[in-house]
Amino acid sequence: MIDKDGNQVGIVSVEDALKSASESKLDLVEVAGQASPPVCRIMDYGKYLYERTKRERDAKKKQKTIEVKEIRMRPSIGEHDYEVKRKHVEKFIEEVIRLRSP
Repeated sequence: MIDKDGNQVGIVSVEDALKSASESKLDLVEVAGQASPPVCRIMDYGKYLYERTKRERDAKKKQKTIEVKEIRMRPSIGEHDYEVKRKHVEKFIEEVIRLRSP
């Protein structure tokens, strides 16, 4: 068992662990259930979930998103429509080149 301060208490019975968790008004959370014996920690589980989701949101904000642009043209497109789309593509490519060049 690991106490609320992060100190390793040692092997404790389930009843004693639940009692110490309820005395400190915190939750007993199983951290490593596959270990022998299972490792449990006394913590505020709601606070833990909040901090975890906050970290995930921050990590998602810092991710670089990839933007894919596409242009669709049909064989029967009018000449004016073709010129407008061509100009948009050229403008986009010039902007990308301008942003990437030092």
